[in-house]
Amino acid sequence: MRAQAMTVRAACHPSWGTDLARHVLVECPPPLGATVGGFWPLAGEIDIRPLLEGLHGHGHVIALPETQPRGRPLIFRAWAPGAELVPERFGTLRPTGRECRPDWVLVPLLAFDRRGGRLGYGGGYYDRTLPLLPGATAIGCAFAAQEVPEVPTGPGDVRLDAVATERGIVRTR
Repeated sequence: MRAQAMTVRAACHPSWGTDLARHVLVECPPPLGATVGGFWPLAGEIDIRPLLEGLHGHGHVIALPETQPRGRPLIFRAWAPGAELVPERFGTLRPTGRECRPDWVLVPLLAFDRRGGRLGYGGGYYDRTLPLLPGATAIGCAFAAQEVPEVPTGPGDVRLDAVATERGIVRTR
């Protein structure tokens, strides 16, 4: 399923993230004062940088993840446009700012379904991290083409509250 999802994603254009940003900012913005956990997009992922910049411009603290050793949850660190990012494993980039606890989390994915199921990259980082953020809202970020009829889930898989795409917001709860 991951290989198929990557093939589907390859036919999409990362710049469609501008439309995703517009939908989030209009249809389901985070509450005022919320700290937003985002991610720096990997090659091929929908580019959520316009959303991160827009949310920062609306006064939200933005935090990006630092990937811990396998088996541990993510740590989120403060980021602002233009801040230095350092490379880490898996090709990700992270800021060097202070540690933050997000209450609204943008989550990368390979595939999603309308029940909030999410297929990630297989490391389980978000499934370990989200339960440690009680009350946090989890919003998947994807191309609309990444939707599938059903993502296989197990007892440790955390469901998303919604998924933002270039076509709009898919509410799952």
